[in-house]
Amino acid sequence: MTFHYKNIPIQYEISGNGPSLVLLHGFLESSTMWNSLIPQFSKNNTIVTIDFPGHGKSGVISEIHSMELMAEVVNELLQHLQISSATFIGHSMGGYVALAYAEMFSEKVEKLILLNSTPIADSEERKENRNRALKVIDQNPQVYISMAIGNLFAETSRKKFAAEIEMLKKEVYSFPVEGIKAAIKGMRDRKDRTVILKDFNKGKYMILAEEDPILPISDAKQLAEQCGVSVKIIEGGHMSMIENWDSVVKYLHFIG
Repeated sequence: MTFHYKNIPIQYEISGNGPSLVLLHGFLESSTMWNSLIPQFSKNNTIVTIDFPGHGKSGVISEIHSMELMAEVVNELLQHLQISSATFIGHSMGGYVALAYAEMFSEKVEKLILLNSTPIADSEERKENRNRALKVIDQNPQVYISMAIGNLFAETSRKKFAAEIEMLKKEVYSFPVEGIKAAIKGMRDRKDRTVILKDFNKGKYMILAEEDPILPISDAKQLAEQCGVSVKIIEGGHMSMIENWDSVVKYLHFIG
């Protein structure tokens, strides 16, 4: 399905019945990452998925897709669907957007679940890596996409999930390059939302992976404790929905 945000097409899907659950994908992903999860929860929940601007089948809105802009797109979609509040699950960049949404529209968030994600801003080193990535994309987008997706998986997972990695690459090769660059700039420039997570006084959870190459487990555990977040630590790397699907689903059922 498609709705329009400032005349830009945004792809979304809605299914099921019950309390609303909004699933927000990560960078170099689309709403298809949630396909295996939807049947698990749609019997008791209304499930909403969205392709962020410049990802999947959604159009590019601007040169920079800030976390606030993407949160506003999500809010416009939920207004379009007449959904007044929901539980949000955000993977990686989707978690950044969920936190921005919680800051902007806190009364509309029932629970907040960060999957392989963090409230902290990029370090200076990480920002420089983002800037280098932008240059690589300008030179050869496919080389960047291939390298970036492979690096999201734990080293021990890459051979086991080689077919899934290739499928991800094939999908992302179809994304507009300007959309990928806009998301990188948005992540690079995002603000620290540790205080937002700490002050959020409803259900808040983090699912962390032991071998996550993007989010070191020791730092994430310390941050979760600081923010009073319930934590589940599972095996695998940054792509927990692929590398450890069973554990993710089991914990989400536990959260309810």
